[in-house]
Formats: sequence, structure tokens, C-alpha cells
Amino acid sequence: MSDARAELAAAGAKLAALGLSPGSSGNLSVREGDRMLITPTGADLGDLDPAALAELSLDGEHLGGPRPSKEFPLHGAFYRRDPATTAVVHLHSRHASAVSCLQPWSERSAIPPLTPYFVMRVGQAPLVPYAAPGDPAQAGALAALDFEFRAALLQNHGPITAGTSLAAAVDAAVEIEEVAALLLGLGQHRPRLLEPAEIHELTAKYGTPWDA
Repeated sequence: MSDARAELAAAGAKLAALGLSPGSSGNLSVREGDRMLITPTGADLGDLDPAALAELSLDGEHLGGPRPSKEFPLHGAFYRRDPATTAVVHLHSRHASAVSCLQPWSERSAIPPLTPYFVMRVGQAPLVPYAAPGDPAQAGALAALDFEFRAALLQNHGPITAGTSLAAAVDAAVEIEEVAALLLGLGQHRPRLLEPAEIHELTAKYGTPWDA
């Protein structure tokens, strides 16, 4: 059994333990060359069987294993956008999902630069217009965005993150949930946001995208 399968199961257990994957919601994938391993449809992320993952081509052809999550087109869109991407995490975490129901802060980021950790670990995260779960058109809309990003909010749905490692994608998903909780907790209060020079210092050091 490959290390990637075990890592995917461990990541699912971690996210479930943090309360970020209620019920059978959410899906994870890792890229191995020209294919991806993705969680099955209806899977409980807290109880994944490493031997029972779906195997797909990057274009979505089912190569083996159980029926994949219906959200596989979104995963493929991230992999095709950037060859350096090796993992994708999609959750229905409560606070980030709530923020996905609000008007975006800007065209390129639904969430403002509220904390240095959001800028460092996530970077700008656009709001992708609503589509029914599994609709390939939403993956097309994500793929068509002509600026750099490694995370997004799916409108009225939830967050999705990509990373050059599974750990990075998981960390970004956790950070989006944290900053979303802070944003909602501020309510009608007008927060101090990071200044452009402060953002530039962080993005230059950590390599995250931000031109929002």
C-alpha cells in the first residue's frame, strides 16, 4: 500500500477530529503523476480505508477503486491549473461555509487580509459562483480564473484548498476556517486589515499569492 493512501486517511481523520467534516461531508485527494487518488462518494473522512480510495485520471476517467466523490472535477481543475499541486482538500466546515454565503471582500478574495496567518498559509481565496455539488461547470469556472490562487470558497457551499503537499492543503483548510470564524465574530465591527506593505512582506517570504 502506498504512503499516499495512508497519508490521505490520516489527513481525513485529523480534519474529522477537528470538527471540520460533519457527517459524510468533504473530500480529499492526492496526485500521483498523471492520476489522482480521491475519497469515495459518501465517505466519512474520520474512517477512511486506505485500500478503498478511488483512482482517477486528471481528466476524471475512473481507473479503479470505488465510485469517487462527485466533486472530483474541482480536484482535477486544481491539478490541471498548476503541476506543482499535489493535494486538494474540500470541506463543509461551518464558519468558512457561512462566509461563502456572504458577499466577497473583493473580486480576488472572498476573505480580507485579516491575519498574517491567512496571508501566509492561504493567500487570496476567490469566491467561485454557485453551482450544484458535482456540477462540472463550477470546475470550469474555477479553471477559467486568470490569476493565481491556491484556495477558494464555493458560493453557498464551502472551502477548497490546494497545496504542494497534503499537509499544506490541510493547513490551509484549517486556517480558512479560523479566519472565517474571526471574521464572523467581528460582526458589524470594522476590523483593521493588514496594510499592503505588511502583506507584501509575508507573501515575499512565504510565496503565497496576493494581488487582491
